[in-house]
Formats: sequence, structure tokens, C-alpha cells
Amino acid sequence: MRIAILGDTHFPRRGTELPAACVAECRAADLVVHAGDLADVAALRALRGIGTPVLAVHGNADDAAVRRALPATAQVDLPGGRRLGVVHDGGPEAGRLERMRRRFPDCHVVVFGHSHIPLLARASDGFMIVNPGSATDRRRQPRHSMAMLRAPSRGTPAVRFLDLDADGAELDPLLVRAAA
Repeated sequence: MRIAILGDTHFPRRGTELPAACVAECRAADLVVHAGDLADVAALRALRGIGTPVLAVHGNADDAAVRRALPATAQVDLPGGRRLGVVHDGGPEAGRLERMRRRFPDCHVVVFGHSHIPLLARASDGFMIVNPGSATDRRRQPRHSMAMLRAPSRGTPAVRFLDLDADGAELDPLLVRAAA
């Protein structure tokens, strides 16, 4: 299973459409996960209009209509008996990995947004948290980004980050935070 992971698109303040490489990855995926701060219902409709099933949560910058349409947290089953959880704000960096594990005890992967900073943190047992950065609002980050999760029926899920300023090429690993 291929999962496209987005967050913090902030439409229409930060544009009205996703980068072409992002849309292509979303179309090729089996599921699109959005970690909140779409901003308005038109953005949610546009994301769903790509045609790939969408699992999304609302964030702190979403308007009232998006907050009514989307939950604060969500979960989905992955192949191989795993689960993925989604929340907008992962909280402070210190202790985040274990805090997300406690908040989503049945999940093997937790996706969050809010910081706009691409991040991958793994525990020794394989539990991981992922922040895709932002495809449209990089803030203080040098590149616009998204993440792709490959969840095989056997084996460990793999995450890669895409540089949307370089047409979806692999994001320089030095730009992905590894700390929890």
C-alpha cells in the first residue's frame, strides 16, 4: 500500500493548488493522509477531487466548516496488521515519540503536522512518527515537502520524503529531522 502524506497546506492563504509533483504522487497512491490545516472546505474538496481516498483531520487553522467535516484524530488499518494514526499537533518536541505512542497505543505509525518541519522518528521496536512538512507553506524550511509511506503486507513500513521544489525528487536526508 502506498500512502501520500500531506499537512499544513493552508489554502487559500498559501496558494490554491498543490504542486504538480504532489498531485501526481497523490493520484498514484492508494490513500492520501492529510494532517490538518487545509484551511477551508474548498481545499478539502480539491484534495478529495484528486480521486484517491482521503483520510484527514482538522487542524488549528482550519475554519469552522472543516472542523465540522473532519475529526481531530483518525486511524486506518494498514496491511500486515498495522495501524496508522493521524493528529494535527504532535506537541512539543521533547518526549514526542513516546507521547504519540501513548496517545495512539494501537498504532504503529503516527502522522502529525503543525510544525511544517519534515520529521521521521523511530523507536527501537519500529514504532514511528512522521511529519511531512508542507507542500505549500514551507515557513522557515528550505524546501516544500511531502512524505510517501510504503506499507507492505510483510516487513517494515518505509518512509521517504519528496522535495516538491525539485519536481518530487527525494528530499535531501539532511533536511529531515530525525529527533523525537
